[in-house]
Amino acid sequence: MLAACGQKTDQAAQAAPPVTVSQPTKRVVTDWDEFSGRFDAVEQVQIRNRVTGFVKSVEFKDGGIVKAGDLLYVIDPRQYEAVAEQARGQLIDAQGKVDLAQREIDRAQQLVKTQAVAQTVLDQRTQQLQTAQAAALQADGALKRAQLDVEFTQVRAPITGRVSRHLVTVGNLVQGSESGATLLTSIVSMDPIHIYFDMDESIYIKNSKLWFEGKRPSSRDTPNPVQVLLAGETKPSHVGKMDFLDNRLDVGTGTLRGRALVENDDLSILPGQFARVRVLGSAPYDALLLPDTAIATDQSRKIVFVVKDDDTVMAKPVILGPIDDGLRVVREGLNADDRVIVEGLQRARIGAKVAPHAPDTGNSGAKP
Repeated sequence: MLAACGQKTDQAAQAAPPVTVSQPTKRVVTDWDEFSGRFDAVEQVQIRNRVTGFVKSVEFKDGGIVKAGDLLYVIDPRQYEAVAEQARGQLIDAQGKVDLAQREIDRAQQLVKTQAVAQTVLDQRTQQLQTAQAAALQADGALKRAQLDVEFTQVRAPITGRVSRHLVTVGNLVQGSESGATLLTSIVSMDPIHIYFDMDESIYIKNSKLWFEGKRPSSRDTPNPVQVLLAGETKPSHVGKMDFLDNRLDVGTGTLRGRALVENDDLSILPGQFARVRVLGSAPYDALLLPDTAIATDQSRKIVFVVKDDDTVMAKPVILGPIDDGLRVVREGLNADDRVIVEGLQRARIGAKVAPHAPDTGNSGAKP
């Protein structure tokens, strides 16, 4: 009889299915709003020549990094150097006439004092000096313009960045003008780089409410931090800060355009590339967190299975938040001391008993 009772007790114990239980993780977390974004260069410029001429040489490597002031193209400068020499000669001639007119005035002033010449002679020579000075000024301007043309035959990079391929080869004639100048290549800056994204109206309203309550600074006047995940990444690989919010919502999409400035020290990000961007969405707060495997769905609500003191199972509806470092934030419905089933949900039944045990730390099977 005693043996039979022992067998029944063992069968009852074996009937309770084993489950893994764990208390929620408690830590300080910060919410992040996540959006799809596209990178764009902070500075970008199309390189066009200012003077007409034949391309003499290309001085950069296609797709390479150039610094501001680096030589990109050389246009045959000989015709412009000849014009500059001619303008320099005209300036020297004009300056000589100014000197001559000045000496004639000095003599006329002495003769007027002795009444050897009339006052009208002095007036005429004064007018001749002014004419000579005007001619010298025009000659000086013509020389500076000619020197500029000589300088423009060397096309240099106006910004630091990555250059595109050369669009014109040596020997081709390029046109230089304000409206129809030939496109030679383009340059985009690389570090830092902008990322643009669109947030929907509900997130904008939520952030505005947090700002009015003093719980989150506005990105309009505060460089709130951002995190960037490139394609295929599960954790942020780049960081940045907000530097722009548009002044109106798009009436067609109901979204607000935002922009962040992202560090790109390794130059791995290219303008036009897509990424996921996370923007600060709250102030730090204490939160309870669970793995997503511990959360079940009951029709339209989320629930977790909790083991009571008598080892029976009960369901608790919860309100969830975002994922933080691999764990799901539970905003409401859970206590810090609850024993939540994290493994074996399929064996648990509401009101039935289970055999709870702590998670395996991975050291029980270790050998010395």
